[in-house]
Amino acid sequence: MNRRDPARTVLALALSAGLLGFGVAGSAQGAQKARRQQQQQQEQQDKENQKQTKEQRRAARQQAWEQQQEQERQQRRAQKAAEQQSREQRQEAWQQQQRAQQEQRRAVRQRTQEQEVVQQQVAAQQRRELARQQAAQRQASREQERQQQLAIEQQRQAQREQSAQARVERQSQWQAQQQVQRSDRQQARAIRRLSRTQQQQLIVVQQRRAVDYGARLQRQEQKLQQQALILQQQRRTNQYRYQQQYLSALRQQQIEAANARSYDYYQDPYFYTAPSYSYNYGGRSYQTNQYGADLLRQALNEGYEQGYYAAQADRQDRWNYDYRNSYGYQDANYGYNGLYLDQSQYNHYFREGFQRGYDDGYYSRNQYGTRRNGSLELILALLDQLLQLRSLG
Repeated sequence: MNRRDPARTVLALALSAGLLGFGVAGSAQGAQKARRQQQQQQEQQDKENQKQTKEQRRAARQQAWEQQQEQERQQRRAQKAAEQQSREQRQEAWQQQQRAQQEQRRAVRQRTQEQEVVQQQVAAQQRRELARQQAAQRQASREQERQQQLAIEQQRQAQREQSAQARVERQSQWQAQQQVQRSDRQQARAIRRLSRTQQQQLIVVQQRRAVDYGARLQRQEQKLQQQALILQQQRRTNQYRYQQQYLSALRQQQIEAANARSYDYYQDPYFYTAPSYSYNYGGRSYQTNQYGADLLRQALNEGYEQGYYAAQADRQDRWNYDYRNSYGYQDANYGYNGLYLDQSQYNHYFREGFQRGYDDGYYSRNQYGTRRNGSLELILALLDQLLQLRSLG
């Protein structure tokens, strides 16, 4: 029961006692009124009881709900504790798995590093073996190349000796021819000999030409030495040897040019022999005698021979066809002694022969020249075609 029920009961009893007393003293109307009041009080009491019952039920429901909520909270706490324990267990299992994987990866890395070390050692051994084999091959190749170069050098030496012998023979033949021609010229010397003034003019021109030629030789020698260094850097061994031979010839020509200062021009037949041929060069007509004509032929033949040798050197070096960059073609002074002709004319005809000799030498053919008495020379028909000498009669 509610705590307000005793007060209500006392009030009801008091009212009941009062009403009874009032009924005894009062009339029947009072009794009726008392009954109505009693009935109202009873109804009021019933309402109070119903209200009290409702409140009790509500309190019971509230208590049951609170108990249920407490049970649910306990269940949630238990569930959270279980989940936390499960998470911790999973975390521990994951950590153990991670440690196992790390140990496994560490073991794999260790094995990989060991394998790499072994592979590196094997590779290093293979490289050393390959380097040793390559060194042996290079040594064998160098030895073979040296043997080939020795054979080529011997062949060239033989060719040079043959060329020198051929030049001596040509010189002997030329001297014999000159002896015959000299006897013929002696008969006509009175009418074909140059005057003293003309002879002096030729000598003055020749002396100036000799000075220029000596200076040019010095410059060309320096240029040739510079180019020789380039050939060594390019490893063009055969072309380098050829240029060294060419340089040796230039040095000999330089010595002869220095000795020409004491040359007796008055005893040289060229300087008192009248012109007997005419030819064209650079769009102009020139005249020369037999000595000048022989030098023109020599320029063509020397050019052909040097071009042939230069081309063989380029081919043996496996170098591209390129006669214009050959030093012999650029210099074009091989065999020139500074006499009888201007250097530019000698250079022109030398290059004409050089180009054709280079063609034959590079392609191993004899289209423009032939070997005669151990020396390479242009064929006579081409020689005459290039010079186009016309006799003055």
